Amino acid sequence: MTDMVQQPVKAPADGPSDPVISTGSAPPGRTWLVLFAACAGQFLVVLDVSVVNVALPSLRSDLGLSPAGLQWVLNTYSIAFAGFMLLGGRAADLFGRKRTFLAGLGLFTVMSLAGGLAQEGWQLLAARAGQGLGAAVLAPATLTIVTSAVPPGPARTRAIGTWAAVGGAGGAAGGLVGGILTDLLSWRWVLLINVPVGVLVLLGAAIWLTESRGGEGRRLDLPGAVLVTVGLAAVAYGIVETEEAGWAAPSTLLPLLGGLALLGLFVVVEARSAAPLMPLQLFRTRAVSAANVTMLVTGSASFSSWFFMTVYVQNVLGYEPMEAGLALIPSSVAVVLGSKVAPPLMARAGALTVAVVGALMAATGFGWQSMMTADGSYLTDVLGPGIVMMTGIGLVATPLSILATSGANPSDAGLVSGLINTSRTMGGALGLAVLATVAAARTAGGTSPEELTAGYALAFRVGAGVLLVGAVLMLLWLPRRTTATNAGGSSGV
Repeated sequence: MTDMVQQPVKAPADGPSDPVISTGSAPPGRTWLVLFAACAGQFLVVLDVSVVNVALPSLRSDLGLSPAGLQWVLNTYSIAFAGFMLLGGRAADLFGRKRTFLAGLGLFTVMSLAGGLAQEGWQLLAARAGQGLGAAVLAPATLTIVTSAVPPGPARTRAIGTWAAVGGAGGAAGGLVGGILTDLLSWRWVLLINVPVGVLVLLGAAIWLTESRGGEGRRLDLPGAVLVTVGLAAVAYGIVETEEAGWAAPSTLLPLLGGLALLGLFVVVEARSAAPLMPLQLFRTRAVSAANVTMLVTGSASFSSWFFMTVYVQNVLGYEPMEAGLALIPSSVAVVLGSKVAPPLMARAGALTVAVVGALMAATGFGWQSMMTADGSYLTDVLGPGIVMMTGIGLVATPLSILATSGANPSDAGLVSGLINTSRTMGGALGLAVLATVAAARTAGGTSPEELTAGYALAFRVGAGVLLVGAVLMLLWLPRRTTATNAGGSSGV
């Protein structure tokens, strides 16, 4: 382990078995069609993390879901997405990037149709879990397809930047798309819209993409993927159950302890596996372990902020779904802008400084948001704090991702890239469960605007504390310096 990362990391080549990378000279028109297909797939899976937020009140009244059930509409997708993402990346190497892209997008599209047609709450939750699994198979292949289609150099940097921007745009567009579809049609269309788009992208990908693969001699670690996914799902369920039963109830303790036991078994299995899903020796590298832990911590606050901002403007301020989506656009754009300005700031001040400043800025926004009132105004209770905290969150994500990948061996670059995304997504799912429980405990079953606001405000105060903890962890644990090449050259990722 070392405090200084001296050499920029390049993604490992796939070798002669990868025809796209070996040629690197696709015609410009064909190249952009390939990029379009890959980015469209990435847009869809990121969009569905947040697109259902503004539809939750309508969905609750239609399907009769409890508050805990509403959280699981978000959590089932995120947990399946994060839990199977590493497995999806390895499957792409072993079976081919085009094949896994098509399989993941096909499953995602079918499950979107099932969710949009759901008549019972359990049917919707099952469909969301299926969507998350499809997204986990699809997402790791998208970046590899982008880098395979363009030879190294400025063109590849621009292509990766486009891929990253599309991912940010997917998250930013979720509130607006969900609000428009819910208002004009119904909540079902936030899922059904994926079907025609998914079919078109499937057809284009089948025509435009060229097969490539790597990872010879590897095998899929299915037991590891099942253990970590079920373990994390059980822990999240136990946390959500505290809202109804409390921390000491058997219905809370059994899933919590069972989930922790499964995660412990996962560590044992990975330590003994010849081809583990998550090689534990990666965590001996300081940058990898520190960046993933701090991403988990900061992600636990950032993901939940979208949920609480959405329910606040709808349940307390009385916004319609479309109004809620429009109200949160500036906050969504702030995340993209924060991510885009992070690389040049890193070149001047360093990755650690930018990450810490971002965490402190986000914590400030969370503290400001916690002062919201039941009769609050848009400018001071939504727009201002939203822009501050989301700009900070955007500043945090880029340096943590770069530190995680630059601190690993070149042969592990793809794996640590999937790992940092898993940490962010799973941190968000678990953080939402914890903060929703905190808010519910504060309201104690009350439904008046004043009681709901008090619960949401407490959740934001706790979130601010979590971000401050994250900033301290960064200062104490993250590598102190990275080279300018590392910070700037990896900015697209």
